[in-house]
Amino acid sequence: MKEKKKLALSTQIFIALVLAIIAGIAFTGDPSFATAYIKPFGTIFLNLIKWIVGPLVFFSIMAGVVSMRDIKKVGAIGGKTVVYYLCTTAFAVAIGLLFANIFKGIFPVLSTTDLAYEPSATSVNFMDTLVGIFPSNFVKPFVDANMLQIIVASLIIGFALILISENNDNTDFRAVDIANEICMKAMEMIIKLSPIGVFCLLCPVVAENGPSVLGSLLKVLLVAYLCYILHAVVIYSASVKLLGGLSPVAFFKGMMPAIMMAFSSASSVGTLPLNLECTEKLGADKEVASFVLPLGATINMDGTAIYQGVCSVFIASCFGINLTFPQMLTIVLTATLASIGTAGVPGAGMVMLAMVLQSVGLPVEGIALVAGVDRIFDMGRTVVNITGDASCAIVVSKMEQKKKAA
Repeated sequence: MKEKKKLALSTQIFIALVLAIIAGIAFTGDPSFATAYIKPFGTIFLNLIKWIVGPLVFFSIMAGVVSMRDIKKVGAIGGKTVVYYLCTTAFAVAIGLLFANIFKGIFPVLSTTDLAYEPSATSVNFMDTLVGIFPSNFVKPFVDANMLQIIVASLIIGFALILISENNDNTDFRAVDIANEICMKAMEMIIKLSPIGVFCLLCPVVAENGPSVLGSLLKVLLVAYLCYILHAVVIYSASVKLLGGLSPVAFFKGMMPAIMMAFSSASSVGTLPLNLECTEKLGADKEVASFVLPLGATINMDGTAIYQGVCSVFIASCFGINLTFPQMLTIVLTATLASIGTAGVPGAGMVMLAMVLQSVGLPVEGIALVAGVDRIFDMGRTVVNITGDASCAIVVSKMEQKKKAA
């Protein structure tokens, strides 16, 4: 007798996504049940992911670094990764600005009186950001879930292990590999709960906001999502095809579990374990993916950059301001650099938007216009962010493979 074939994880997640929307609409009249009894299970799932992500990033990057056994090689891969991320982010914000300007005539005219916005975190200057990257305590980065500091700590220890191995040919890195495998196995166990987590995270969002969540901002959301889709389909498809030698159809099909997880959780870091799994199945080198993806989850924000462009034009329109070409160039530059500068700050998307608005003299209070549906923006921009990380892992892996073959 043949064993019953199990549903693929991506199918399970998709079913959970559909059921969450249906259940959320059913609870729209009285969202208290969804908020009180369904949302906590989603929070538990997200907490488990947050718990494992710190050690996973720490040991996966360290394992990736020591597996290369060459500090120069780590520098080369890191350089390619950062250049790729900066280029795609610049493209992203440019696409956001272009389409927002094309469609700004359809944006609703909203009242801009009595607007107020309380930022969840204050913007920091470049030197504060630079200082904040380096940890002052071994445990604190894990407690605070400060991914930049965790990455720096793992790189330093990884480099130290490589230097030790240069003086001792018998150096064994099995302890690092075992620690990494333990984190991976724990992650695998948690990921199996994804369908339940997706349902419990998404259902309360739909229940609390209902179909009216989009309201007068529907057109702004549609423009943002058009840009998200265009950037993913054009830029990432071209990248993985031309630079990675991978069919775009195969790429997006393989990424579907991570995409659906990102859409429902709105967390790039939370999607990292599943993203690692998907990219390795698509042919990315484990040592490259272990280095590129955690870095991308921290500093690569293409979806957020698109959001900056669209929301800047929308907010300017609401205040009756027409952005000049130099102002739009300033937005491109600020959003690209801010994607790294605000990486470790909670509510990074809103903080980045505040920085971008200030850079071109737009009223920061305008953020209040989009704050109510920020979660809906966030779901789409997270998908773009993690897909960009994956495309980079594929491209850099292909470059390294060609380098080895040469």
